[in-house]
Amino acid sequence: MSAPPCPCPCHSNIKILVAPSGFKESLEPQAAADGIEAGILRASPTAIVTKAPLVDGGEGFVEALVSATDGTLQKLTVMGPVRQPVSSHYGFLGGCRRKTAVIEMAAAAGLRLVPPGLRDPTSTTTFGVGETIAAALEAGAEEILIGCGDSGTCDAGVGMAQALGVRFYDIRGNDLPQAAGGASLNELAIIDRKQRHHLLRKVPIHVACNWHNVLCGPEEVARVFGPQKGATASDVDHLARAMDRFASACSFVLGEDIGQAPGSGASGGLGAGLMLIGAQLHPRYDIIMPYLDLDSLLKDCHLVFTAEGSIDFQTPRGKIPAEVTMRAKARGLPVVALAGTIGQGADVNYDVGIDAFASILQRPVTLETAIAEAERLLVESAESAMRMIMIGRWLRLKSEINLIVE
Repeated sequence: MSAPPCPCPCHSNIKILVAPSGFKESLEPQAAADGIEAGILRASPTAIVTKAPLVDGGEGFVEALVSATDGTLQKLTVMGPVRQPVSSHYGFLGGCRRKTAVIEMAAAAGLRLVPPGLRDPTSTTTFGVGETIAAALEAGAEEILIGCGDSGTCDAGVGMAQALGVRFYDIRGNDLPQAAGGASLNELAIIDRKQRHHLLRKVPIHVACNWHNVLCGPEEVARVFGPQKGATASDVDHLARAMDRFASACSFVLGEDIGQAPGSGASGGLGAGLMLIGAQLHPRYDIIMPYLDLDSLLKDCHLVFTAEGSIDFQTPRGKIPAEVTMRAKARGLPVVALAGTIGQGADVNYDVGIDAFASILQRPVTLETAIAEAERLLVESAESAMRMIMIGRWLRLKSEINLIVE
């Protein structure tokens, strides 16, 4: 049974925007928004809550944009990241002058599709992403938007490109194995694009990706994100060399060094692979926000709640809580962030404007338990945060009254 609402006499008509990401492998953005709203209303039943569940190119990207434009969802079966068939999807946006397809790489090669016991980014593949692009092209797409995020791969998009007809050869002139993952790239010598899907030359592809992620260098994708996908220290070294080799071969074809290109490291290097087939990379919110209209919602609120699975030193580098905060601070709004976990270096988020953040966990638990109980934990955490906010508002109101009386 929930506690009674906060007794503070100052919570009526507070307008709150709830703009969370999802919690990876646990809560979709809509479910996270619903949970935060429920917690807020437990503490302050008269609060006016507007929900804006957000996506960053990862899971939920297609459904969010299709829903926002009254488009259509298309189902298909593709090769998954561990080379088994998976049910996937893409969509067509509504209301566009050109027939615009929208694809999320996570629907074909996301971490969620990799069983825990098989999480080895040296072998997982993006082949199914290429199959999805081909399906959209052949269904008449005149433009394609691709969201990068929540990947379970680190193959530099080679699997994707193979599915679209690009050939990769070793130094002896032999084809690299199909859909063999990032480890196979240590043998890469030559890339041949002549047989790539003919419609790739006609249909523009725009990619929403984390602009901070790069393929090679001190913050190369293999070292930053490989361990999150199951890579050992030895695997990381192996993948880092593979990414360097791919960058060298790819740069020879494209006539430019892509190793440090913004976004090239997105989704285990898929950004670089998409550059190889002719796609244009963009900071992900440049693609996403025009469809989700967050800025107009911020104009009419007093307080913002956001959330994500983890808040740490990487959050300011293109994660949803940081993007929401940047836009909220432009309007002088306070921001509270809730997270499944608070990680290393999380204090840097105060510097980007998040006023308070907290973990939803109430005690040490296993990952499995945290995932299973995430909805309840998020509701209770939002309620607790809202109660503290209302106490603060009450103390301010009391202080103002005392000043008037004096």
